[in-house]
Amino acid sequence: MAQDLRTLFENENKASQEKMPQGHESRFLEKLDEALPVETSIKRRFSVLQIAASIVVLIGLAFGAYKFSEQPKSIGTEVVDTNNSEKEEQLKSLGDISPDFKKVEDYYLANINLELSKVKQTPENKDLFDGYVVRLAELNQEYKRLSVELTEGGPNELTVSALIDNLKLRLNLLYRLKEQLNDLNTSEEGKIKA
Repeated sequence: MAQDLRTLFENENKASQEKMPQGHESRFLEKLDEALPVETSIKRRFSVLQIAASIVVLIGLAFGAYKFSEQPKSIGTEVVDTNNSEKEEQLKSLGDISPDFKKVEDYYLANINLELSKVKQTPENKDLFDGYVVRLAELNQEYKRLSVELTEGGPNELTVSALIDNLKLRLNLLYRLKEQLNDLNTSEEGKIKA
């Protein structure tokens, strides 16, 4: 049973010097392609969709950052109530509490702005759109009231939770508006075809 390792390695070297028949590799690759065809069109389509989605997200984030950082520019002279403007500048937001809350707030504000930019207002959906805009304005006022509460009373769990819930509600409201507009558009297309 025991064999000399030197003879085994010598036999291995002789076997490895033998060559494969001519065209063996090409025949093997052809059989492999037949058994496992490569679907490049699906991969290509998928990568194009990923790129398009990335571009849309970047545009939305840029738009949100622009709107968030945009400061009103004063032209000419006008009388401004300094007490009110000082209070607004001193209001705390979620980002003032911690960097993690800032990320959450920025995420929701960017998505809200992105969804708002996607909504197209037409004469047919004006009433529906106006109703949602009124509700969004109410939620925005509530957010400002909660920010005042956060500034005056300091951060607490209820206020922070209410601020985050307000942002979630605004985003969900925009998603619902988008769904209803899509439903309205599909029902109008069905009426046109009928």
